[in-house]
Amino acid sequence: MAGTFNFNVVAPDGQVFNKEVEFVVVPGVTGEIGILPNHAPLVAGLGIGVIRYKDEGVDKKIAISGGFMEVANNKVTVLAKTAEKAEDIDVERAKAAKERAEKRLQERKPETDVVRAQIALQRALVRLKAAE
Repeated sequence: MAGTFNFNVVAPDGQVFNKEVEFVVVPGVTGEIGILPNHAPLVAGLGIGVIRYKDEGVDKKIAISGGFMEVANNKVTVLAKTAEKAEDIDVERAKAAKERAEKRLQERKPETDVVRAQIALQRALVRLKAAE
């Protein structure tokens, strides 16, 4: 299937990406969802994960921490809680966040919010995976 479609990623701090792409794979809540040109209309919840897309023949990535996606009229719009293009990720900062989350989970003090620490760890791992 030849062709492209508009792919737009928006986070609370503004637009992260907006360009014509060849395909997109997003981390749906229950698994990955692949989108090609002329896809049927769709609305889906997104989990913490890595969006993969092809931009001018080059595979690229965006790390997100959940949100929603809408597909309509040959356009894909992602409204993400957070989103970072792979090339914008500070790897050292992501490694430090991973270490902090792992430490909180290992120590498990009574005041530790375990769910929050698990989410922080998951987000850090996704950022590192996207930056690979």
